[in-house]
Amino acid sequence: SENFESQARLKKYLGQMQAGEQILNIQFEMRELSGRMQLSTQSVRSLEIFENYQREQKGSLFHAIDRTKSSAGRRCLKSWLRFPLLQKAAIDQRLDQVQMILDSPNLKSLRDAIGRIGDIERRLSRISSPNISPRDLLSLCDSLAAGLEASHLSTQKIWSDQDLSVARFTVESILSKINEEAPVQLKNGNVIKAGVSPELDECFRLSNNSQELLLQLEAREKELTGISSLKVRFNNIFGYYIEITNTHKDKVPINRYERKQTLAGSERYMTQELSEIETKVLGAQAKRFELEAMLFEQLRQQILKSTPILLKLAREWAELDVLASLAQLALEEDYKRPQFISWDQDAHLEIKSSRHPVIEQSLEIPFKANDIQLGLRDCLLLTGPNMAGKSTLMRQVAITSLMAQLGSFVACESAKLPIFDQIFTRIGANDFLSEGLSTFMVEMKEAAEILNNSTSQSLVILDEIGRGTSTYDGMSLAQAILEHLLTNTSCMTLFATHYHELTELAHSFSNLKNAHMRVSEINGEVRFLHTLTQGAASKSYGIHVAKLAGLPKSLTLRASEILHQFENSKPKEKTPQLNFSLENLDSAGEEELKPAQEFLENMKNLKLEKMTPIEAMMLLSQMQQKLTGSDFEKFFNA
Repeated sequence: SENFESQARLKKYLGQMQAGEQILNIQFEMRELSGRMQLSTQSVRSLEIFENYQREQKGSLFHAIDRTKSSAGRRCLKSWLRFPLLQKAAIDQRLDQVQMILDSPNLKSLRDAIGRIGDIERRLSRISSPNISPRDLLSLCDSLAAGLEASHLSTQKIWSDQDLSVARFTVESILSKINEEAPVQLKNGNVIKAGVSPELDECFRLSNNSQELLLQLEAREKELTGISSLKVRFNNIFGYYIEITNTHKDKVPINRYERKQTLAGSERYMTQELSEIETKVLGAQAKRFELEAMLFEQLRQQILKSTPILLKLAREWAELDVLASLAQLALEEDYKRPQFISWDQDAHLEIKSSRHPVIEQSLEIPFKANDIQLGLRDCLLLTGPNMAGKSTLMRQVAITSLMAQLGSFVACESAKLPIFDQIFTRIGANDFLSEGLSTFMVEMKEAAEILNNSTSQSLVILDEIGRGTSTYDGMSLAQAILEHLLTNTSCMTLFATHYHELTELAHSFSNLKNAHMRVSEINGEVRFLHTLTQGAASKSYGIHVAKLAGLPKSLTLRASEILHQFENSKPKEKTPQLNFSLENLDSAGEEELKPAQEFLENMKNLKLEKMTPIEAMMLLSQMQQKLTGSDFEKFFNA
């Protein structure tokens, strides 16, 4: 009831702002977002869901997976992509529907029928206008007939039989009343079929027989007057008249003929009989136009009353278009049905032979597939050179999850996925100079949005965080962000970086997994194998990428020399060694033993299982400082 009242108030407001019957027939769709994922703008942009970075639709995910046959279906697919589902039952229901259509022998016939449906919503909006054309009704009729055919061919039943009956009645009403060759404009007549109205049929008879009546009158007058050139004519100004040339003026029966108009070479006359015929014919034509307009309006109003049901069917046929489109996509691209795992201690992500659906379609060679695994709260830390495929791999994990949650099969051999409440991405560099934001500020704002809104059930994709500032600043921020995700958020994360120092965190965090994209280097020649491999990358190959980009050879050689200088000048870290002496402990006095006893007691009472890795590292640092202090000089020798 609250929904109905809201719609009524909105319609009233629109009617006041822009009066007209069309406003009154607007139908509002309530979109329930509580069970939908609401992707952030940056995630939509980073994953190139609707357009690529050049603002072109080609190269986007939507362009790659769209196999819809109608404009309404395309709009529906965009909505599903923008708001993926969050409930397993709803996702599985869509996947079941796709599977049934995929298994059906009627897939091609079904899609052909859907392709003839057209845009029912827009056609209904035209019918709500008083300036409707008779051909608009015929177009709607064709669309509804195609929709009914699609319903018959479909293995799905996402509509009610009662609603289909309304559509059938509408089709039958239009076919039985509107001429198939109806003109563009109602005022031209010949819109309503014979047999619809007896009164209109009489008008048809009079209108259609008027020419015969006039020919009979003309023949009789020629015989009575003896004037062989006598003609009965009509124009819009004077109506019907008898025209006689001046040569035969003396033969005109003045007692029956009344002069109507004098011309240079002839005279025009009216007779009582011709006047009666004119009254009948013109009256019949006017009555015919009036009756046709009335019957047409009655049919229009009947359709308008059925508009809510027809719009509902239009949306359901659009959904059928998307489901059939996803079935066709799975058939063409060999996509597989994903499986979903509940969020418990065994929750994980496992995609075998994962592929990127957009890049795959643009390649002339087979896409290099990879197996990807993430455990509960795991982070995959990707290192290695640019162009090796890190960003592609991370994107395809996000896209696979997104497609699975909208109810689509996915580009892989198999996929076991949790249902993510959000997919967050921070990929690529963007300036918003018009808003006074630098690349680094944009990067930090996007990172802040992710950290403030992600949960333990989110998927986070971070690519090269911390690049827009100095090396130490960037690396410090990258490590702090990574530690926050590992300890505070504890979500599944893919984190790509050129800061190889971060790989050392794997020693402190059991849920951090190092990986890299394999590179082959033989005799100085580097090949990117685009294969995900465990462990950290050995180096970044940045100078090699610069060579591929076309930088001058002398420049890249100089860069290699500078790199060797940096590597040779890097100080080697010395690990301090402390040797604990039991003899010193045995010979110590009570006062000297007190610090050691307190230290050991504190160690004994530590609740390590309740500490985060960061808290443990901080405590370890404090203990190390105490052990190297003056209170323990008696017990340790360097």
